[in-house]
Amino acid sequence: MNASASTMSHGHAGHAGHDDHGHGHITLQYQPGLPLSRGKLIMWLFLSTEIMFFAALLGSYVVLRFGAPVWPKPHHVHLSEPIGAFNTFVLICSSVTIVLALEAARANKAGLAKSWMLLTFLLGALFLGVKGYEYSAKFSHGIYPSAPRSRIYERPDLYYGSAVRGRLEELRREPKDAWQAMQYKWAVAWHRSPQAAAIHGWKEPETVDRLKELDELPETALTAEQLDARRKLQQIQKMVASPDQQAFDMAVVADQVMPLPAEGPAEAGDVDHGDHGGGHGPHGLNDAFPWLRLPTVIPGGNMWASTYFLITGFHAIHVAVGLLVFAIMLTWKLNAKRAEAIENAGLYWHFVDLVWIFVFPLFYLF
Repeated sequence: MNASASTMSHGHAGHAGHDDHGHGHITLQYQPGLPLSRGKLIMWLFLSTEIMFFAALLGSYVVLRFGAPVWPKPHHVHLSEPIGAFNTFVLICSSVTIVLALEAARANKAGLAKSWMLLTFLLGALFLGVKGYEYSAKFSHGIYPSAPRSRIYERPDLYYGSAVRGRLEELRREPKDAWQAMQYKWAVAWHRSPQAAAIHGWKEPETVDRLKELDELPETALTAEQLDARRKLQQIQKMVASPDQQAFDMAVVADQVMPLPAEGPAEAGDVDHGDHGGGHGPHGLNDAFPWLRLPTVIPGGNMWASTYFLITGFHAIHVAVGLLVFAIMLTWKLNAKRAEAIENAGLYWHFVDLVWIFVFPLFYLF
């Protein structure tokens, strides 16, 4: 630096001086940009906005979770910790394979890089498949956000009892053809009234009494669990039909529809029967006869469902975007020229993985 400063003072700017032994000139160059490519800079800027987005979502969840007077346990809402842990392992493995794809591309091994990229795509698709399986478990148990409410009620009060009565009345006139019933419903909405829909040829579909059909089934057509569930359902129907409101014990009905597992160590009867979604505890009426779809009581369940589907849904969208990027890159020749593109995609994928590392314990373990 001293030699350069001395040379520049003599008017030879840009030269560090002339070597008397004939080794030539040394030129100093000034690079005004950042020591990273434009693509990586844009990716980091994008990830900074995503970090703020998910930080707000997870922070709001923490405030709601620990500020709520009551909050359902994971097994109350049919969350399976082993399934969640398996999905976490799958996503972590996909982060490893994208790094291996990057190293293979840098070594100009295009075939190996494409193989690792394909494995990353398959692992990400497996993650979404498992998440879809978990979502279907929530839907089958009536756990989902809906307006004005889903089938979840906070307590077994008069509103819950009214909802049970209403659902039983619906089951007594269940449409034979669900698709035809949906078409008729659309026609009524389009033509403003049932009378106007009938004028245009839309007739109300034929109905059946599903509860009567269940009562008439022979015992040999039902399992022991279904026989017990049918007996309980008959008792509920009698309570609902009774003019004495005291006979309609909503807490008992709620426990029979979907019993919530007791806190603490599992009792002898509170075992996992392998129900859809990995929920724990004894089965209720909705498990024995999924078509019943009776309202359930889960304290704090509606708020839980809203936060669960909001956060995991946004994360699933990010996973789907990553899979789309991987699918496009699989059409390329992943040689050394594509290494930077793979690295940028890997940065995004590592971020998606990191978000799930926070989501998993918040929902599945606490």
